[in-house]
Amino acid sequence: MHDPRQRAWLEVNPSAVEANTKAIKQVLSKGCELMAVVKADGYGHGAETVARAALRGGASDLGVATLDEGIQLRQASIDAPILLLGNLSSPEELSACLDWRLMPTLSTLKQAMLCQDLAEGTGSKFKVHLKVDTGMTRLGCDMKEVFSIVNTIQRFSNLNLKGVYSHLSMADGERYGKSERITSEQKRRFESVLEMLPPMKKEFCVHIANSAGTLRDPSLHYDMVRVGLALYGHSPIKDLELDLSLKPALGVKARVAFIRDVPSGVGVSYGHTFVTQRSSRLAVVGIGYADGVSRALSGQISALVNGKFLPQVGSITMDQLMLDITDYPDLKVGTIVTMLGQDGDQLISPKQWSDVSGSIPWEVLCGFKNRLPRIVI
Repeated sequence: MHDPRQRAWLEVNPSAVEANTKAIKQVLSKGCELMAVVKADGYGHGAETVARAALRGGASDLGVATLDEGIQLRQASIDAPILLLGNLSSPEELSACLDWRLMPTLSTLKQAMLCQDLAEGTGSKFKVHLKVDTGMTRLGCDMKEVFSIVNTIQRFSNLNLKGVYSHLSMADGERYGKSERITSEQKRRFESVLEMLPPMKKEFCVHIANSAGTLRDPSLHYDMVRVGLALYGHSPIKDLELDLSLKPALGVKARVAFIRDVPSGVGVSYGHTFVTQRSSRLAVVGIGYADGVSRALSGQISALVNGKFLPQVGSITMDQLMLDITDYPDLKVGTIVTMLGQDGDQLISPKQWSDVSGSIPWEVLCGFKNRLPRIVI
């Protein structure tokens, strides 16, 4: 059998996801539920693996972005409530949503009417959530339309309004200044919407907080929070005062494929952006930008072996990258290096990569490609 760890691979630890879920649950306001956001194949960790771990940790609901993502979880016999955070507009998509017991996000009255017609035709109840735009300027109805849409939905005999929600645009920013101002304004707008609905409020779940909103301000918890990045062991807030001891759930590993000794003054990799300044020993590692290690990281990251940092040198190529192992001469072909994740007492986090490449941790985690085998540990 082919060893999936022959070249490079991802290691996913569902126990870390379960522990992170439990830790976050501990700081939620009384009565507040947790939706585990497992879109984008569980941020690259594997949606089914993460969903099961989060549910074991106390999550009540799951959030996905697309219809296919929701169906895959149902096909895996996962029975928890699943909210589709993306937009569905065609009768075919919404009919499939109803068939698979998935909850669509509604942004318009037209979508609600279509859902009512579909559910009425099958004699079933269609559970839905209504999204309100409070400042993200993406999906969601206008704040002035909420009362009318909610009123209409609650008159429809085949619709069951399970939630009214919005999304924060800057909760992951610094705790003061523009981020604080925008987040406070979105909260004020959301609560002004809720004040329009007092007779109906008890009948549905209210939620606005993502991971950042959940960790920065308990007043944003409401009935439920939607947790993504923190679930996977990473704080979305740089200056977070709350210590949850989150555990990273993903490691990226690769093997040394070749070792070569070169003299001083030798250019390395495409463009010779790195030239050796001394007699050097270089390790070629079998992972590259086609696997999700961005070329923008070239010369700015390190790998870990036994808790020691090995600098990456030269341009990262499609399938390979080079490490300077001059100070670690005992390294051999076949040695496993950690590109991302925990190694002994040391950690390389997605934020370290995103800080030097102009990206964000979410993009780093979602960037690993299918040709990297995913191994659950």
